[in-house]
Amino acid sequence: MILHFHNARLIDPEGGTDAIGSLTVKGGVILARDEAAPKGAKLVDCGGKCLAPGIVDLGVKIGEPGERHRESFRSAGLAAAAGGVTTIIARPDTSPAIDTPEVLEFVTRRASEAPVRIRHMAALTKGREGREMTEISFLRDAGAIAFTDVFRVSTEVKAITRAMSYAKSLGALVVGHPQDPGLSAGASATSGKFASIKGIPAVSPMAERMGLERDLALVELTGVRYHADQITTSRSLPALARAKAAGLDVTAGVSIHHLTLNEFDVGDYRTFFKFTPPLRSEQDRLTMVAAVADGSIDIISSMHTPADEESKRLPFEEAAAGAVALESFLPAAMRLYHAGHIDLPALFRAMALNPANRLGLPQGRLAIGSPADLILFDPDAPFLMDRFKLRSKSKNTPFDGARMEGKVLATWVGGTQVFMAEE
Repeated sequence: MILHFHNARLIDPEGGTDAIGSLTVKGGVILARDEAAPKGAKLVDCGGKCLAPGIVDLGVKIGEPGERHRESFRSAGLAAAAGGVTTIIARPDTSPAIDTPEVLEFVTRRASEAPVRIRHMAALTKGREGREMTEISFLRDAGAIAFTDVFRVSTEVKAITRAMSYAKSLGALVVGHPQDPGLSAGASATSGKFASIKGIPAVSPMAERMGLERDLALVELTGVRYHADQITTSRSLPALARAKAAGLDVTAGVSIHHLTLNEFDVGDYRTFFKFTPPLRSEQDRLTMVAAVADGSIDIISSMHTPADEESKRLPFEEAAAGAVALESFLPAAMRLYHAGHIDLPALFRAMALNPANRLGLPQGRLAIGSPADLILFDPDAPFLMDRFKLRSKSKNTPFDGARMEGKVLATWVGGTQVFMAEE
């Protein structure tokens, strides 16, 4: 089947353009742009709404194996399709961890039931314990797209150096969590007056900078390809800029929550606002937004982390950290657009093109010959977020009851429609 999308506001992150045009899709790939509809093509009138490449979400937690009650591949896939995420890059912080080819092959088979593309990262060290590296070569052969221990930061520098050196020899990407584990242990908030008044265990923003400086030193030592999963404080940016200027193969990301929320949103100990790392000051938030806009920070991700009611309805410092975000990712990002901070091509460069490029994937663009992973959305459509309507099994969103703008109208993966919004 040939699809011809017309009367579309094409959001092109590669060309940096936002203009009315048309797109022709055949055989699951983009065939042409701004040309007449081929004979026999199925016409899709976009009604002047935005047509953009699907989001490539780097760092999604799925509960298989071990925590299927929190999120399954199927529920995550349905939530992703409804949220405009066409490619999930899943984390290995499962139970057991994805640290052997056998576990990786299991989750790869299970992921086939999802309506969107799912690729997996594997653990950098066995059991994510930071002591002994995994079989990186075999895991790469089995399909691992990157290697990370997620939020567990090892103090065994020699072990991490060996793992990075071996990853370098294979051209593998290592994803680090820049945080000093000693300073950040047990912390639930960012240090400052607010955390002191509330009596919440806190960590200085310097812990992130110290962790990043250590990782960047190891990158300089080993030459490995490296991505910092979340940069959330202004104090980290100079080190990141120096590493890039020195020619190190380094990129950095930030979560959508750290771009749209700040430390005061915790309010009266609302655990849906507990994250790793914790929410930062408003000044840090604005600095991160500016860093995304100018390209200092390369990638925005959801850091989707499902948690059940039992693990969230606890005293703040005991509650699980993280939030579901596959369906709230795009409307939360629209807050940055409507505030005039970032235009749509720049947003999709950070949410789709840059993560795809970093991982060596062909998605994230509207170029001819690229996979037809597309989303049609209305950036201005208002709605009230209701967590019980989310397709994720877990409902832990900080945006519950919030007035938001930006609705996904339809999603295509490889030219096949996988979501259509209800009227």
